[in-house]
Amino acid sequence: MSASSAIDTPASTPAGENAARTLTLHFESPRAAQALYGGDLGLLRHFEETLGVKVTAREAWLRIDGEPEAIDRARRALEQLDAARQQGIQIRKFEFNYALRSVSDPDGGARPLPTLKETRIQTSGKKPPVLAKTASQLAYVKAIEQHDVVFGIGPAGTGKTFIAVAMAVAALRREQVGRIILTRPAVEAGEALGFLPGDLQEKIFPYLRPLYDSLNRLIEPEEMQRYLDRKMIEVAPLAYMRGRTLDEAFIILDEAQNTTTEQMFMFLTRLGQGAKCVVTGDRTQIDLPPNRRSGLVEAIQALKDIPGIAFCGFDERDVVRHELVQTIIRAYRLHRYGEADAKGNPRGERGAF
Repeated sequence: MSASSAIDTPASTPAGENAARTLTLHFESPRAAQALYGGDLGLLRHFEETLGVKVTAREAWLRIDGEPEAIDRARRALEQLDAARQQGIQIRKFEFNYALRSVSDPDGGARPLPTLKETRIQTSGKKPPVLAKTASQLAYVKAIEQHDVVFGIGPAGTGKTFIAVAMAVAALRREQVGRIILTRPAVEAGEALGFLPGDLQEKIFPYLRPLYDSLNRLIEPEEMQRYLDRKMIEVAPLAYMRGRTLDEAFIILDEAQNTTTEQMFMFLTRLGQGAKCVVTGDRTQIDLPPNRRSGLVEAIQALKDIPGIAFCGFDERDVVRHELVQTIIRAYRLHRYGEADAKGNPRGERGAF
């Protein structure tokens, strides 16, 4: 991509004031130029409204008209998208809006789009690699690489569980661990499960389905069945972890906000030699009875200063589901708590990690 600029100074513009400016960005082909916005003119209109510029798309070039500062932000966003395109990344709505946000909200913590693609998590020879989509996700990946115990805490849709499962599968493929254990508390079934019809697998499947869904997105069905048959991947309710020692395993505790304090302590003390553990949860979605304290909340408070344990926070800006999910989370937070901190902690729980 190359750029040429020309300053357009209307006769009516007094000397010394910022003049309107035009910047033209040239690309190697019309296809390359259109790839920056996925050929979606609606995204270009959103680009114009957000940055306060006018964009004209013709053949293999884009012309940007506006004030110098607005044009500079537009240039930086388009350069990010072009660099990501040249890395082989397909630019879709999420990537486009992320690049736009990174230049329009400098205090929002968004890193340049291409840097998020530095970490590729390969889970299968037939599946595309998993890529971090936000700065918080990238920090999460690095924390899992560097620590044996990691807590991923934040709202639904931020990729906490999916990335953890991807890291576990990648570690299994590289033979860094001998097995994967995925678990979560079956709060809705009262953890007893005995009153439900069917055998054990039929009883617990509805509560463990989200973990199976993540595995299905990362591994071919035949490969996953092979792992399950060989007990190299185990999906089980948290109650079945009691009394075990988990050596050489990558263990993921999902929905940890619904553990009791006793269950969380029991789980964390199952770790054996060569084990790696990721705990995920959302403190705004605790389903325990009012008289039961969340094990996740206690663990954050008790372990926040322990070396070797990392805490990674997510907020609505990290949501990678439908864009309305971000708005829904923010609206509910304001409705329930008024002003809340950037990590979604209600008043009275700030600074917990």
